[in-house]
Amino acid sequence: MDRERRELLGPGRLVLHVRDRPGPPSLRFETAGDGRVLLRQEERPVLLGRSVGGGCCPDLHLHRLGDYRSPLPPLRSTTMRSSVNWPHQYARWLEEGEGTPLRNGRWELSARAAFQPGVWTEDFVGDWPAGRLGLYCGGGWHGVLPLRRLSAPNASRVKAYRKHVREDTLAPVLIWWVDYLDGWLILDGHDRAVAALAEDRVPECVELTQVLDDEEWRRVAAEATEGHGRRMAGLAGRPAGPGTDRQRRTLERAHADTLATLPYTAGSTRFLPLPGGPAAWDALAARAVFQCPSD
Repeated sequence: MDRERRELLGPGRLVLHVRDRPGPPSLRFETAGDGRVLLRQEERPVLLGRSVGGGCCPDLHLHRLGDYRSPLPPLRSTTMRSSVNWPHQYARWLEEGEGTPLRNGRWELSARAAFQPGVWTEDFVGDWPAGRLGLYCGGGWHGVLPLRRLSAPNASRVKAYRKHVREDTLAPVLIWWVDYLDGWLILDGHDRAVAALAEDRVPECVELTQVLDDEEWRRVAAEATEGHGRRMAGLAGRPAGPGTDRQRRTLERAHADTLATLPYTAGSTRFLPLPGGPAAWDALAARAVFQCPSD
């Protein structure tokens, strides 16, 4: 496979331009409508979810099926102790691996060590296999969802990783930002996340985000520029003075900031139709003994 084009944004940040992958990604969301969703990896269902509740505050009841496989190869201690640019390394492995969410478009990988309070505590879904996410009320869920059962903090592998945490040599957790969830899925590093939390550390991460493609962000930029022009024209009819000058500078600065960040704005989660529709989803839920409250 040809190496995808990369846009370097700094030591711990890059944008991967994915091409020649027109079909559905190996790791993808599907929907049967009526709030039913499915996360599938290749042909394996790995997560079932259904939104329950009306208005602006639905809950997403979910059930993980235990069939998720990391798209990254196993990490050796010697690799973690070496000098590795992890966003670049993870980008390379995602290009070459199977079971990834990559599809045509632009994907940002960036090192991330700081999160809002609660992301890795009350909004970290430690229960297995069921869970419940409040998606929208109070600003959304904004947490982290593991895709496999978490190991105990005293498990042998986790204890080995805890030593790396104390040495500051632990490889970052790979997380995928999914705007539908207003949160992240762990793609690789479940045991590393447990090790960091057991040592009272926030896990260091590499965040994978699909950002707007070139056509999308240029369209949004043109709309923003048109709106900015209207606002500036409105100011032109006002009397000159310090207040008007201050407003003009504020508008110019806000417009410049908007244009600078647009190419790296996260895109929306894309859903494919679930083959078989609601009946197929219901059959999977029945086999998984997944029940959630009725609407």
